[in-house]
Amino acid sequence: MDWLTDIFANVQQWLFEAAVQPLVYAVGLGGWVEDAFDATGWLLVGLIQIAVLVALIGPLQRWRPVEPVVDRPAIRIDILYTLIHRLGLFRLAMFFALDPLFDQALGTVRGAGWGSLHLDELWPGVTDVPWIAFAIYLVVLDFVEYLIHRGQHKFNWWWALHSLHHSQRQMTMWSDNRNHLLDDVIHDAIIVVVAQLIGVAPGQFIAIVAFTQISESLQHANLRLGFGAIGERLWISPRFHRLHHSIGIGHESKGPRTLGGHNFGVLLPWWDMLFRTVNFEDRYDPTGIRDQVEPDARGQLREYGRGFWAQQWLGLKRLAGRG
Repeated sequence: MDWLTDIFANVQQWLFEAAVQPLVYAVGLGGWVEDAFDATGWLLVGLIQIAVLVALIGPLQRWRPVEPVVDRPAIRIDILYTLIHRLGLFRLAMFFALDPLFDQALGTVRGAGWGSLHLDELWPGVTDVPWIAFAIYLVVLDFVEYLIHRGQHKFNWWWALHSLHHSQRQMTMWSDNRNHLLDDVIHDAIIVVVAQLIGVAPGQFIAIVAFTQISESLQHANLRLGFGAIGERLWISPRFHRLHHSIGIGHESKGPRTLGGHNFGVLLPWWDMLFRTVNFEDRYDPTGIRDQVEPDARGQLREYGRGFWAQQWLGLKRLAGRG
């Protein structure tokens, strides 16, 4: 792990000095150099992720696709979402808009005597074995991700935003970041606050996020692949997650058009198994939302938008109860 960390740090330093630092000074933001260096780390992670998508997951999709690609414009919009998130543009906007609020809130909490818990220090010797500490934080944050995902499917206002993610009828490895920006703000705010409170180190946090995102990209791939009877109970596969995106199964419980669903786990299926939201059926259904394909009482289908801005605007209209 040390040699891998050293390689990453050296490449981050080179990228910062060669490209990011001159740009920061050129636009008159010299006071933000330290923050720009941290942002360079996220940029490097994003570039590595996109390389993995193109070089590894892409060929897998072409090898064993679930369905033929018939809607390339929809996929191109998903690629745009991926670039916005993985190359740091969304985090940059979050930094300027919300970072002062995070700092103030966490400062208030710590001023009241609620410091970071540092979970890895509760088990003597864990801090000396980095991969064990990494695994502990990964499992804890994955449980938080499960709870967030349940909330996105339980509360009407949250589903109004999250439904954009489920509206993709042509699911591919690019579909993971197809989210309403407000939904992402809420999700990321919760994860950042929890990570701070339980003591996840910055380097660990970047590694956990990067690892999680790569796994999620694989899960969303147009790939006919399961992990077998045992593997499916250890890690979430493309087959397992596709059921979560299936029309009806993934977003309904106790009858049509009733919010709920199955397979909410992000990395580990354990939480779905524990809370009885799991579905291990070996099937590959069409993806999407029922109201896209079945008319409502007025004989109308719901429109989720074709372009980026249309999708964002319609999400706000659904949130306001007008879409």
